[in-house]
Amino acid sequence: MILWFRHLPQVRLDLSEWTPFIQNDWFRKHYMKFVYLLQVIIFLVPYFVGGWFPRIPMFALFLIGILVFIIHEALHIIVVNKKGDISLTFRGIFFWLHTNAILSNPRFWIFMSLPFIALSIVPLIISLFLSEDLKSVLLFVSWINAMISGSDIINSFLIAMKPKNSEFCRGYYRLK
Repeated sequence: MILWFRHLPQVRLDLSEWTPFIQNDWFRKHYMKFVYLLQVIIFLVPYFVGGWFPRIPMFALFLIGILVFIIHEALHIIVVNKKGDISLTFRGIFFWLHTNAILSNPRFWIFMSLPFIALSIVPLIISLFLSEDLKSVLLFVSWINAMISGSDIINSFLIAMKPKNSEFCRGYYRLK
């Protein structure tokens, strides 16, 4: 079941069995500051590598950005489909996808990494082989998705550092 702009009911986790995904209190408290810093760095990348996509009309960039966001969230939803309930909520300009599914380490890594790989890495690689106009569009798709994926990028690295036999649920993990 997908809940739009509503929170999922709280899941009762036995905290003697489950450990917070981010164990360091200071990092957990300042996590979003790292995400914002990464997003600012990604935002500035076009400035340092040759421009702000000058050939594409602003309205087209806006529509492409919305489409990239929708596809990004759809890829997250596909990974957890039939594993548990999903909720898309937001705070300010940021959207969050929550699930009460218990995901294995590989599946949780795919959940966090698939949109970044499919909408940033793949278009970036394909753009190397295309003409200027298509190249600009794919580079924009790659760039805007990288900004959307700020939290996903950091989480992907954190997931990769957890033991292979970990399971994840609602910000906690446990060993099988």
